[in-house]
This record gives sequence, C-alpha cells and structure tokens, in this order.
Amino acid sequence: MFARRKITPDGFERTFALNHVAPFVLTHGLRERLFAAAPARVVNTAGALHHLARLHLDDLRLERNYTAFYAYAHAKLCCVLFTRELARRWAGKRVTANCVHPGEVATNFGGGAGGVIPYVFAIVHLFGSSPEQGAGRIVQLASSHEYAGITGRYFYKDKLARPNPQAEDVENAERLWETTAKLAGIE
Repeated sequence: MFARRKITPDGFERTFALNHVAPFVLTHGLRERLFAAAPARVVNTAGALHHLARLHLDDLRLERNYTAFYAYAHAKLCCVLFTRELARRWAGKRVTANCVHPGEVATNFGGGAGGVIPYVFAIVHLFGSSPEQGAGRIVQLASSHEYAGITGRYFYKDKLARPNPQAEDVENAERLWETTAKLAGIE
C-alpha cells in the first residue's frame, strides 16, 4: 500500500502491479511446472478490504480515483477475481487455486507507505496475530488434506468465506484476465 499514486516503469499503478500483476505473471510463468507437479496448489494472498472495492477495468491505473486504501482494496479485488478465473481455466489440470486473507497480522505492512498509513496500521497491528500465525494459515491452505480439491474460493483465516459479490462475477473475472494478460504481454 502506498500513500501516493505512482506508475511503475511497466506502466502499472504500483499497488496494482504488486498485488495483482506480479502474482498473475508469476503464476503464468510457473504454469507448466505446476501442471507437471500435479496435484498442486496456488494460494494467493487476498485482503478483506477487497469488499470495499468496485472493479475498474477502464481505469486500472486509478487515474480518476486514487487513495491508498482504495488502491489496495481494488488490487485485492483483482486478486480474488484472478484466483477465481485461474481455477476455472485450470479446471481438470489437478491444480487448485484459492485465495486467503490471513487476518490482520502484526508485521511492518504499511510501515513505509507514507502519510498516515503507518500510524493506522501500527494500531491495527496491536490486535493482529503473529506473522507465524498468518503464514501458517497460508501454508495450511497450500498443504492440508482438508483443502484438497477445493478451488476458486476465498478464505478468511482458515474458514471458507463469501467474497465481494463482484468477485463472484464470471464475466468480470474473464475480462480482468484478458485485460491483465494483454497489459502484461502474455498470450
């Protein structure tokens, strides 16, 4: 999360680049290895703030509506949509894709963001779980037999949860995938 809007050298708003484009490109790059290693799992880190966003396919750089919290919420909505579409596209490949919000975790998240963001998160982190607990939730989703075969879903901590209704829209997920692939130069 960044207090000020900035564009990366590749032309992406940096919160979007870090939280959506990077996992999209990385997962695409690992596709053949994941298929060869099947059964395999992809776990993306989501955030509960995605519930506050609306998808802006016509303004992914958030040129018209940038605030740090909204940019983060929008990028995490894109993460949940990407995960859903990944699960749909890879159905039958024996690779599951899910996303998890590990809860509020007491890390340095937001510490270098600038503005009031570090102060807001300093308070949030007082009530957060340890980094080990947060990471454990991600590892559990990636490795526990309990989650084998579940795909395209959103989890909050270790429980299946309902995402933002926009994140359940198949057309939104498909359009975001196509747009991101084009922007990232992936065929």
